[in-house]
Amino acid sequence: MKRLVVTSDDFGAAIAVNEAVEQAHRNGILTAASLMVSGEAAADAVARARTMPKLGVGLHVVLVEGRPTLPPGQVSELVDATGHFRTDMVRAGITIFANPTARRQLLAEVEAQFAAFAATGLTLDHVNAHKHFHLHPTIASAILKTGRRYGMKSVRAPIEPRDVLEKIEPGAGGVDIARLWALLVRRRMRAAGMCVPDQVFGLAWSGAMDAARVRGLIEHLPDGLTEIYTHPATDDRYPTHAPGYAYRVELAALTDPLAREAVVRERIVLGGFTDFA
Repeated sequence: MKRLVVTSDDFGAAIAVNEAVEQAHRNGILTAASLMVSGEAAADAVARARTMPKLGVGLHVVLVEGRPTLPPGQVSELVDATGHFRTDMVRAGITIFANPTARRQLLAEVEAQFAAFAATGLTLDHVNAHKHFHLHPTIASAILKTGRRYGMKSVRAPIEPRDVLEKIEPGAGGVDIARLWALLVRRRMRAAGMCVPDQVFGLAWSGAMDAARVRGLIEHLPDGLTEIYTHPATDDRYPTHAPGYAYRVELAALTDPLAREAVVRERIVLGGFTDFA
């Protein structure tokens, strides 16, 4: 059986993202969204989610390029002079690994983000991390330790089959340097009883999931549980946008009637992670 979760990351980052999530869920193939609990528009995202009971809402743990949930002074080893998380993932990763104080602050911040999600009253559909920072073993440990207490049942491990990309666009299947870490996370999370997708698409074409690529993935979808993650928005230049991302193109791809027709034609079962866990 081919089972598919179509996710939007960065839910709550901006009204433009929230608008796109609602449009893509109500009028397209989007089935899940990952909430930034400290995002500028998190409250608006939660309000919209409450009107969409079939949307699987998960926690998008943010530990880089964003605002902490705790006061900056309580996570001083993780933030810069502005009180925001660092943008240099390599430096941040080394600090988290080598600094005992940073590790304690990391655990406290992860706890705070899970608690903030629980306070929304929404069912926790899944967990992942901004920029896939949960591939860091220390962060993975913190998420697993904390998530179990908050009912976490599904986690993303970004393992992208490059042979499928090659079928859609020859030459697209390059080297994925994070694959080894993703495989380790999948094995670790599954051993802990978590539901983890068999394959995930969105790495190679991050910010560039146009209609042809989305339809191509649907038409070449492997068996098992697949996640396609996307970044739709109604504005390409909202305040915290990533340069070069085609947010409106991704929204158009998710609401493309041909994508829905392809799902039906290929007999794919759409849902959130809770539907398949």
